[in-house]
Amino acid sequence: MTITGHRNIAVCLVFFMGLFQPVLATDKPSDTIEKASPDRMETRIKALSQFGKNADGGVDRVAYSDADLQGRAYIIRELEAMGLNVRIDAAANIFARRTGSNPSAKPILFGSHIDSVPGGGNYDGPTGVIAAMEAIDLLNAANIQTSRPLELVVFSNEEGGLVGSLAMRGHLKESALTVVNASGRSIGAGTNFIGGNIADVASAEVEADKYEAFIELHIEQGGILDEEKLDIGVVEGIVGIGWWDVTINGYANHGGTSAMNNRRDAMVSAAELTLAVNRIALEMEGRQVATVGRIQAFPGAPNVIPGRVEMSLEIRDLKQAKIDQVYAAVEKAAAGIAVRTGTSISFEEIDVASEPAPTDPRMRKIIESATQALGYSYRTMPSGAGHDAQDMVHIAPTGMIFVPSVGGVSHSPNEFTTPQAMAKGADVLVRTILDIDAGALEK
Repeated sequence: MTITGHRNIAVCLVFFMGLFQPVLATDKPSDTIEKASPDRMETRIKALSQFGKNADGGVDRVAYSDADLQGRAYIIRELEAMGLNVRIDAAANIFARRTGSNPSAKPILFGSHIDSVPGGGNYDGPTGVIAAMEAIDLLNAANIQTSRPLELVVFSNEEGGLVGSLAMRGHLKESALTVVNASGRSIGAGTNFIGGNIADVASAEVEADKYEAFIELHIEQGGILDEEKLDIGVVEGIVGIGWWDVTINGYANHGGTSAMNNRRDAMVSAAELTLAVNRIALEMEGRQVATVGRIQAFPGAPNVIPGRVEMSLEIRDLKQAKIDQVYAAVEKAAAGIAVRTGTSISFEEIDVASEPAPTDPRMRKIIESATQALGYSYRTMPSGAGHDAQDMVHIAPTGMIFVPSVGGVSHSPNEFTTPQAMAKGADVLVRTILDIDAGALEK
């Protein structure tokens, strides 16, 4: 055989061997990967919805319940069937690892939660977990091996206070461990029940540079994307929350014998303050929201002018400075109301409020780029609800992807996101993962 013949055989062998080699991220697999399967995602959503299913069509899969344990077992079986290495940390977070060609590289982390509120729906949390599983399925089907390891996470007890992510951040307070939720178990006992080890919870804390990035896909829980017929929300950050207890003191007196022009009615003062809160939030430029959600009059008799009213004030915005600005305006309005009504108004800030958590600007650009490349419509937007991502911003460059909630309904059995909408979110998620793996964060 001639030298040329040997060369041709060698070229053919290299070609055919290449057909059976995993595709690496440097080969731009995001341009060739298949689209997510709406049917496969909906099948998994429906399978998970059986655990804690209630008569209204929603779920009562509260953290630490038997249904939570059963739902987690289902997810773990699915993850193991996908060839992932599964572990549970001391805070009961589930991690499923897919190896990369460079095992020493920092992993890319993505996922959400599966626990629900009492009387909750089937999409708040599970959509993010199912989308993460779909991303792994797509990579497996395309025989794509990323350079970086990939880790899928299912956070524990998101609805009861972001317990799993707080533990990863090292901010889970010991005083929280005795708090009992709707399961009837405390956070400490419940963590052990679902596979954690609360005695060693400090080991769940991770270093700030352990992960290359974190991505959470979630339903919007509001109605903006649905109303505007958009496919994707690129989350700018999770709003901070300021909470205050407000006490108004007037003078209790007989409702039948006290002249209208001689009253110090704490309820009238509270009503004026409630209207002022609404007016300030509406008229001030920006996307801030302010709410009076609880109010109680004392002594509470129909024929007695209220001498004291206790009410709540909540202000949310993506910037702490705006929260402070709204509060200052409310406080100023309260001073005027107090003088006019002959009452006193005091505010006590509650320390369980959370600070704003902006997402990483680079992550937003990567998600936007992935969405544009797929031809999907989108807008940038804040998250008005809390998510595990607000803790993860302190651990890794963090991004969030929203998919539409039909009618803006959430925390309800009527909560719904279409299979097609979930699939589009999964498409953006897997492309974002591949772009990060290809070095997009460094550009």
